[in-house]
Amino acid sequence: MKLEQELNQQKFASEFEKAGVNILFTGSWLHHMNTARLKKFGLTPEQYNVLRILRGSHPKPLMLSAITCRMIDRSSNVTRLVEKLRLKGFVNRELCGINRRQVDVGISDKGLAVLKKVDKGAVEWLTVFKNLSRADARELNRLLDKLRG
Repeated sequence: MKLEQELNQQKFASEFEKAGVNILFTGSWLHHMNTARLKKFGLTPEQYNVLRILRGSHPKPLMLSAITCRMIDRSSNVTRLVEKLRLKGFVNRELCGINRRQVDVGISDKGLAVLKKVDKGAVEWLTVFKNLSRADARELNRLLDKLRG
């Protein structure tokens, strides 16, 4: 559906304003869909992001600062997220033997198992992109990278 119909707004000050609103609106739409998908597994999108980061470094643990640098939303409170994941048994936290102020975080077997379950639903999640061809997706990625560049 066109943005004008979604927002019941016929005019924008410029194509640049419309593009900005469209990106924000679409980002919010995707975020809500992702939130609903992950809720079935007892995860928030931010917790899922931490687990994916830790799976990528597995079996090597990461410091909290390294996790923060890789987050989609870098304003997330990684310490709080890691603690919630630890309480669920999805991650392990250990004090570094060399630097007691450093905390190393690794994904647990239970965390890997929940990601495997989430991954099984990825095909369903990716259907939100059904109206785009592979070339469209590549171009969208290129344009978004250009916008941030």
